[in-house]
Amino acid sequence: MILSDKQKEYIRNAHHRYNLKVGARRCGKTYLDALYLIPRRIIERQGKDGLNVILGVSKGTIERNVLKPLREIYGSDLVSTINSQNIAILFGEEVYCLGAEKVNQVSKIQGSSIKYCYCDELAKFNEEVFEMLKASLDKPYSCLDGALNPENNNHWLKKNFLDKIEKEKLDVYVQYYTIFDNPFLTKEFVDNLCKEYKGTVYYKRLILGQWCNAEGLIYRKFADNPKRYIWSKKDEKGNYIFPDGQIIIGIDYGATKSAQAFVATLISNDYRTLIVLASERIERELDSKELEDAQVEFIKKIIYKYGKVDFVYPDNEESVHIRSLSNRCEHDGLDVIVRGAKKIEINNRIKGLNRMLAFGIFYYIEEECDSLVAAIESALWNDKKNTMKDERLDDGTSDIDTMDAFEYTFERDLKQITDVIGDDLNV
Repeated sequence: MILSDKQKEYIRNAHHRYNLKVGARRCGKTYLDALYLIPRRIIERQGKDGLNVILGVSKGTIERNVLKPLREIYGSDLVSTINSQNIAILFGEEVYCLGAEKVNQVSKIQGSSIKYCYCDELAKFNEEVFEMLKASLDKPYSCLDGALNPENNNHWLKKNFLDKIEKEKLDVYVQYYTIFDNPFLTKEFVDNLCKEYKGTVYYKRLILGQWCNAEGLIYRKFADNPKRYIWSKKDEKGNYIFPDGQIIIGIDYGATKSAQAFVATLISNDYRTLIVLASERIERELDSKELEDAQVEFIKKIIYKYGKVDFVYPDNEESVHIRSLSNRCEHDGLDVIVRGAKKIEINNRIKGLNRMLAFGIFYYIEEECDSLVAAIESALWNDKKNTMKDERLDDGTSDIDTMDAFEYTFERDLKQITDVIGDDLNV
């Protein structure tokens, strides 16, 4: 087997109770684990007391990131799927496969002795899960291997474990990777990956493999050149040409100090193009009737101009407004589906938009999107709190209402959009 210098170094040195690889995306961390490390650890401990455990964010990520690569190398006879008891058979041994984002997901092995544990995406685990694991590695031969991408400087794993290795003389081996440590990636691939993350906090984390706090502009790539993302395709008569797709409206209901925000987005059927058709922000307080009228007026404007609106996704915390809007649309004969926004985790929305900006998926209509352009240009990370998690600043200095409304338009399709980008970064 052909290994990189970093992978060979890990094989030589990873003989501790805790062995961790911290670093960039696609740097070769988990490939070594599937090819060599996990089989070796399990086989070395065959017949010994204790459980074998693989933990990931979810059973789905364990299958995708760990079991599938193992199966592709060693075959389904040696690497089974996960059964209804959350057990897979690997190299003749039972291995519990559990999600570790929440404590209750791993409660069934609490108190058990663990002889081997592999942790995929360790930095995404709940801290209590990791503390439970530490107490369960109670055999002289117990060990834990983990791979992760670095996150915030205040993250629990860094502050409460990695930073204490030397002081508390912990039996830990840690290896750090950059993207450039993988010699088997093509230059074109690496260049494209660097392009994807340039100007964002993710460059330091996912390219250079460094722990760092998020700070400054969230969408620097956009703020540096907003006009780069203007949709300009027109016919000979000067009319815009659009791809076939769905038109979706997102609505955010402002609180006392906020504003009402409406955004209309077209997402092409092949998910390779997202065009913001219009955005609107109302900065005064509205009573229920005025708010309903303003929403319906915006919907009708989009239908009149673009022929349809397929879905309307308002803030899902305002169920009364959603019901009222749905009834009003039905009363006015508007053929639209109104349902609450999904509201996926904000940082996943942020990562999604940054990827769209990097790979030419995002565009906007210049004369219709002033409020959205201003919102994206001014979106900031919150560097005023000593939190363990990246946080978008929401103190009134930037237009979070419009950002939320816009994100509601694409969040349900974000997986399909990012699947199009995928690891084939030449799109």
